[in-house]
Amino acid sequence: MTKMRVSAVQYHLHTIHSFEEFAAQVEHYVKTAEEFGADFILFPEFFTTQLMSIGKDGRALSIDELPEYTEQYLELFTGLAKKSGVHLIGGTHVVEKGGKLYNTAHMFYPDGRVVTQAKLHITPTEVHEWNMAAGESFEVFETEKGTVALLTCYDIEFPEIVRMAKARGADVIFCPSCTDDRHGFHRVRYTSHARAVENQVYVVLTGTVGSLPTVDFMRANFGQAAVITPNDIPFPPKGLAAEGELNDDMIITADLDLELLYQVREKGSVTTWRDRRTDLYTDWK
Repeated sequence: MTKMRVSAVQYHLHTIHSFEEFAAQVEHYVKTAEEFGADFILFPEFFTTQLMSIGKDGRALSIDELPEYTEQYLELFTGLAKKSGVHLIGGTHVVEKGGKLYNTAHMFYPDGRVVTQAKLHITPTEVHEWNMAAGESFEVFETEKGTVALLTCYDIEFPEIVRMAKARGADVIFCPSCTDDRHGFHRVRYTSHARAVENQVYVVLTGTVGSLPTVDFMRANFGQAAVITPNDIPFPPKGLAAEGELNDDMIITADLDLELLYQVREKGSVTTWRDRRTDLYTDWK
């Protein structure tokens, strides 16, 4: 298989009152993308912080309490992946392991398998306000449609890790993101384009929109989904297969042809992956 159809959700954060409300919103997005024939559906980073707005004893939940919803989150997405026959990248969810909190991307296969990738590079806010720990290992994931990697938001700003993803066979990087202003948004967006050019891969990016007025550090969101391609003749001139409307509640969908990546790596206008000077700098594996 050399083609896959991807959808990315600009997830609308707003205050809810039950897990059932969250589940209904997630199912709505999955069913919408399913109607478009998507093979993969990407949700944003930290979108499950919406569950913190349900609250307890008249207050919003703290980040330490969010892992209490992990079992329900896993059950919901596993069931939807099986039912829809679609690979679901369930954005990121905060999990607790060994007394530490990890901002962890999850991919749910249609056959019920679940794989995870903890965020590797942690922002100052995640460290100082939410006491997050950094992931300690990195891997890519085989699917029947191709090899993919899950790199979350700040991760995409580090070229070395995407070099590793490509060296290990990934053709598509799924990047769930959450940014609160234009500066953060454009850092992630611009570096996503750079990573696609450097490694001749696709990057599927999305972010949260809306706000959670009762949840600290989730009061503002600035987001836009994009399906980013290398910049070469077979692809759109601006390296954009699709992009959403800024800060709107919506889904975007695009087709990715992996064969085109193989062609431009071999005979493109530029062959950036092949032309690396590994005699002068590290060859990431």
